Order: sequence, then C-alpha cells, then structure tokens
Amino acid sequence: MIIAPSILSADFGNLEKSINFVKETKWLHVDVMDGHFVPNITIGPVVVKGLRKYTSQVLDTHLMISEPAKYLKEFIKAGSDRITFHIETTSSPKKVIKLIRDNGAKVGISIKPKTSVDTIKDYISLIDQVLVMSVEPGFGGQKFMPNSLEKIKEISLLREKYNQDLLIVVDGGINRETALLCKEAGANVLVAGSYIFGSDDPNERIRTLKWLLKFLLDL
Repeated sequence: MIIAPSILSADFGNLEKSINFVKETKWLHVDVMDGHFVPNITIGPVVVKGLRKYTSQVLDTHLMISEPAKYLKEFIKAGSDRITFHIETTSSPKKVIKLIRDNGAKVGISIKPKTSVDTIKDYISLIDQVLVMSVEPGFGGQKFMPNSLEKIKEISLLREKYNQDLLIVVDGGINRETALLCKEAGANVLVAGSYIFGSDDPNERIRTLKWLLKFLLDL
C-alpha cells in the first residue's frame, strides 16, 4: 500500500518544510486545478519544478484541468513522474495516453464521483493507474463518499481481467476508517491531504495508516 500525501493541504508558504514532514513516503500527490474543470485554482509547472528540487519522491500529478493534452508536457518537463488526467475532459483518451507515454511519464485516468467505471473500461490495459475521486474534486477536507467503494471493487475486477499491474488510487476523505475500507475494496494507493498535514506530526499519521493497513486486515 502506497500512502501519497497531497500537497493541496500543505503549507504553500513553506513547501520545503512540508515535504520534509512527509519524506518517509515514496510518493507526493500534486493536485493541479484550473478554475474551469473544477471550481478552484492551485498550482502550475513552476511549482512542480520547485518541488522537484527538494525531493526525489515520485511526483504523482493529478491534472484536474479542461485541456490536459495542452499542458501535460510542461508538467512532465518540470519533474512529474506520473500524470493522471480526467476521462471527462477529452474525447480522445488514447491520444492523451500516448502523449503522456511519449513524453516519458506513467499514465493515469481519473473519474469523478458521478462518472461510471464503464467510461474507462476500454483503457484499463493501456494505463498504469486509475484514480477514483471519493469526493467532488476542487477542495480538500471533504467527507468520503461511500459509493466510491463499489467503484473500487469494479475496477479491481477489471484489473484482474485486463491489467494485473494496475494501481487503484483513491483520493478524498481518507482517514483511519476509510483507508481500511478502500484497502478491503482493492485500492493500493491512498491520497491523503488534510488527515496528514492537519496533524502536528504528519509522519506519525502516515505510520499509523501503514500499520493499520498492514496488520488490522489480517486479524
């Protein structure tokens, strides 16, 4: 299980300090919002480039933007290792997948809470990860939507059939309780923002999640 702290909930006045708080994790999750596809604006490639200077962690960049093909090259050039785009933003998913691959990054597709898993079925064999939004994208600190668990289970079945190396990422409302539910449903990457960065000891929160996921499910 990979825990990916979301810098959406970090201290943007001192990102280097925030990264140091979570340096035990393999991944950092970077939410990019354009104020159009989602009702918020966050960061661009310049910030990703700045992050890259301070860490060798995997930068898992989630493009919540209307025209991913137009901007993804800049994010990869800035240091993003993995690029996830939303299926709702393009009529040519295969072209976007190819463009990401051709520029040297791993590929992910994300679906919003109201989007059916059927919309991504044909692309499961072509990608590295699926990101299930378990809240409405745009803002951190929201409550987990329980119906996301059925989507995780559906994607897990597709993984068995079409792509056993596929990572199932869940983003939104992750805490001690929901992390266990997502793991049981088949997820293997959890994005957590406010739960981690809202603590006085972010690394302790990370260690607690890992312990819970490793041991409690075996009881």
